[in-house]
Amino acid sequence: MNNPLLESFNTPFSTAPFSQIKNEHFKPAFIKGIELARQEIDAIINNADEASFKNTIEYLDFSGQILDRISSIFFNLNSAETCDEIQKIAQEVSPLLTEFSNDITLNADLFKRIQQVYNTKDNLNLTTEQDTLLTKKYKSFVRNGANLNETDKATLRKIDAELSKLKLKFGENVLAETNAYELHITDENDLKGLPESTIEAAEMTAKEKNKEGWVFTLDYPSYIPFVTYAENRALRKVIALAAGAKSFQNNEFDNQQNVLNIVKLRHQRANLLGYKTHAHFVLEERMAENPENVKAFLADLLPKAKPAAIKEFEQLTELAKKDGIEQLEKWDSAFYSEKLKKQLFDFDEEQLKPYFKLENVIEGVFTISNKLFDLVFEEINTIDKYHQDVKTYKVSDTSGNYIAILYADFFPRKGKRNGAWMTSYKGQWIHNNENSRPHISIVCNFTKPTTTKPSLLTFNEVTTLFHEFGHALHGMLANTTYPSLSGTNVFWDFVELPSQLLENWCYEKEALNLFAKHFETKELIPMDFIEKIKKSSNFLEGMQTLRQLSFGILDMEWHAKIPNETINVKEFEFDAFKSTQLFPDVAENCMSTSFSHIFQGGYSSGYYSYKWAEVLDADAFELFLENGIFNKQTAEKLKSCILEKGGTDKPMKLYENFRGKKPSNTALLKRAGLLK
Repeated sequence: MNNPLLESFNTPFSTAPFSQIKNEHFKPAFIKGIELARQEIDAIINNADEASFKNTIEYLDFSGQILDRISSIFFNLNSAETCDEIQKIAQEVSPLLTEFSNDITLNADLFKRIQQVYNTKDNLNLTTEQDTLLTKKYKSFVRNGANLNETDKATLRKIDAELSKLKLKFGENVLAETNAYELHITDENDLKGLPESTIEAAEMTAKEKNKEGWVFTLDYPSYIPFVTYAENRALRKVIALAAGAKSFQNNEFDNQQNVLNIVKLRHQRANLLGYKTHAHFVLEERMAENPENVKAFLADLLPKAKPAAIKEFEQLTELAKKDGIEQLEKWDSAFYSEKLKKQLFDFDEEQLKPYFKLENVIEGVFTISNKLFDLVFEEINTIDKYHQDVKTYKVSDTSGNYIAILYADFFPRKGKRNGAWMTSYKGQWIHNNENSRPHISIVCNFTKPTTTKPSLLTFNEVTTLFHEFGHALHGMLANTTYPSLSGTNVFWDFVELPSQLLENWCYEKEALNLFAKHFETKELIPMDFIEKIKKSSNFLEGMQTLRQLSFGILDMEWHAKIPNETINVKEFEFDAFKSTQLFPDVAENCMSTSFSHIFQGGYSSGYYSYKWAEVLDADAFELFLENGIFNKQTAEKLKSCILEKGGTDKPMKLYENFRGKKPSNTALLKRAGLLK
């Protein structure tokens, strides 16, 4: 069988030939890709010449590119366009990939060559990037068991294989629970308060499911408007309880045991490698360095946010009491937050949506990227897509040089997980004097167009699009020699800086005037709306900060302690949330069982990094505010010192090169209105 995954991609810009790839191609491609990568590793080991930076470290970084390409296509599809067959293949190939990864990092002969180069690095006259690559390669081998004895290496392999399966299963369970739920409404009175566009979308969903009436799901564009606007409190409770009970229902999709097993195995792995806990292991390779620093960081913000959060909670409670509600519950939060916002700022999110037609917002983020970084985006239809909803763009600079390919996938569907993310189908690197450019993708879950209206975004969705586009810029503008140091291959607590930084432009008049136009009248967003956006930008910031801190604390509780196998997941979580709790606990709900960021994604011991990056982004944006939000010199500095540099140097060094000083949390506290 001809396998397109194993052939050269004879396509425009060597993009993935999705239309030729069938599910049955994946497993054979993985097996062959692993075999080819092994041959490349063997060639490094069997090289008769003395180990050098070029013949060992550099060759290693450029090895396995066919396998990397297959993996990125497959696992991106498993997130954005999955099905039972793909999930089954994922369960089959993940252990093979884990075993192969261990075969490399636990290969004594390969490590010996790396160690030889590392031990002579002071005499090698390496560039900063080369020195970073060498140190990173050496440490990654040590951190993955290269110094262990054979018995411990075998144990490590077993743990890694089990973890790869558990993390996949965790994610599959959450997706299954999300897809399984629907709130079917047949009485029109139950729709009271809901925006017309939300009702129309629910009617469309019902028709797709061959049902009368309206269907609401746990997909964000359906769920969020329902809990924000539905006046029927009983139904808000029903759908909110369903969202909070994902994979916590003692059924086949329950994740409680998976959580305990993942935590236990991570801890065992850390101990085996000589670390006190999983958090100690992870944080050694982060800006934060250790759990103590993370806990201190969270503890420093907690007393600054909590008084504000309590005050805000009391305001919401007072508002709810006017409707006869004595105790504010979680399913009341979004509803009364929206009411309070309207009351305080004469501000209704729904008023803004007509000004944020998806196509206009996309055009806006493109224009801003052009003004800052001289990028030009051209929609092209000559490259393959994995789904008809996907949009594809060729990205060039103003001189016409090809920079990147961008895939954009905006709407929810059955085989796509919730949330929003940026990923890549191909990285960037420089090899044989050729700068090989990246293929970047952003994936979101926005409100679909209906028969009468285009996709109109909430302001929150606008900032989400800008956030993911900030990550995309980090990937698209990458300009490094080595693939493993390129783009978003940086410390986890640095990776959110470009994404969170770009969100700031959503609040600036100069930027909004570029794209916030009424979808029917074409009139610019009124000045008083912009004022309201700015004034309300730190609305309920105390509660929002407390919420983020609670997730960071929960993450640390799971990963910075010795785990107890007999622990009750719900009770453990309840204790972790005590210092940040405002709402009464809901017995039927548990966050950990669907906390995909830390149990499936890469954020274990790293959830604090969202807040950490906020400190960096507020501090960085101050420079733009001082010089002008479209100041070319500041943008060029951001591009050359951070966006192009990837992980070629220590993050703090890169940041200081851009900012001229270390970051301070003053700008964040000031922006959030939490500074006394």
